[in-house]
Amino acid sequence: MKNVLLIYTGGTIGMQKEKESSSLKPVDFKKLTSSLPELQNLELRVHHTSLKKVIDSSNMDKNYWREIAEIIQLHYESMDGFVVLHGSDTMAYTASALSFMIEGLNKAIVFTGSQIPIGSRRTDAKENLITSIEIAVSGKITEVCIYFENKLLRGNRTVKVNSEQFEAFDSPNYPPLADVGISIKYDDNNLLKSDKLDLKINTNFSDDVAILKLFPGITKKVVSAILGSSNNIILETFGAGNATNKKWFINLLKVTIEKGVFIVNCSQCLTGLVKQGEYETSSDLNKIGVVSSKDMTTESAITKLMYLDGICSSLEEKKDLFIKSLRGEISN
Repeated sequence: MKNVLLIYTGGTIGMQKEKESSSLKPVDFKKLTSSLPELQNLELRVHHTSLKKVIDSSNMDKNYWREIAEIIQLHYESMDGFVVLHGSDTMAYTASALSFMIEGLNKAIVFTGSQIPIGSRRTDAKENLITSIEIAVSGKITEVCIYFENKLLRGNRTVKVNSEQFEAFDSPNYPPLADVGISIKYDDNNLLKSDKLDLKINTNFSDDVAILKLFPGITKKVVSAILGSSNNIILETFGAGNATNKKWFINLLKVTIEKGVFIVNCSQCLTGLVKQGEYETSSDLNKIGVVSSKDMTTESAITKLMYLDGICSSLEEKKDLFIKSLRGEISN
């Protein structure tokens, strides 16, 4: 009989309304899963654990990422798969971070949640939970992914796109890992292949990162403040990686890079990739040493920078690894 571990971190899925009031309280997942006949039909054992402190996902940070990874490491040999119950707001960040933090993964880590609490009449939590468990123990997946409303997506390719509809997530630049309908049809061509290495957890994440989102009319004062705040900057540019080519802006970037700050070009567009140098307004970025993130999501780019800044011994090593696909987060 297969074993799956549910890791509850917090979020809407694990809340239910108290009868006497309209307030929400955490649900007892052990009691809940034992009452779901769908899980009994899967013939598996569902185990439960949670973070030491259950949180709203808006409070997620690198310390909670480390705790999730350490729970997985502790139970890795005894479990066939893992389901992480997580608030949807920062789920794409956590899934991206865990994908970089865990090397040698040969089992599924499926993130899921819901838009409506599991105790509510119209909840989407039940289907998300049951299908995630089935995927986690299928033996088909050996990567970190997100399952939400009939979509199985690579974790570090996913973004939250909707706060109102059940279809909360999308993978703009990478196809789904499975088509989930009456049956679950995995696309083997899209799945990340196991590297057969021993499991290794890298918990030395850095938080020395910042995002500079460009907008028309951005001032020198704002740009200077953000460029001076961190040694790793994500420059969120327009379209295919374009930015103003005003002299003051390019000079500020150039001086910052010469000081050893790593600046990455990431598009504000959901779909497409950074083609740095294709337009005149991005050619100067190439010349001064800004590095293209290609088709990475912002969530993936920022967590990858946090990961690399924690493990790399030099700026050149960090640059070399950033432009490579480490966990399927970037197209070759």
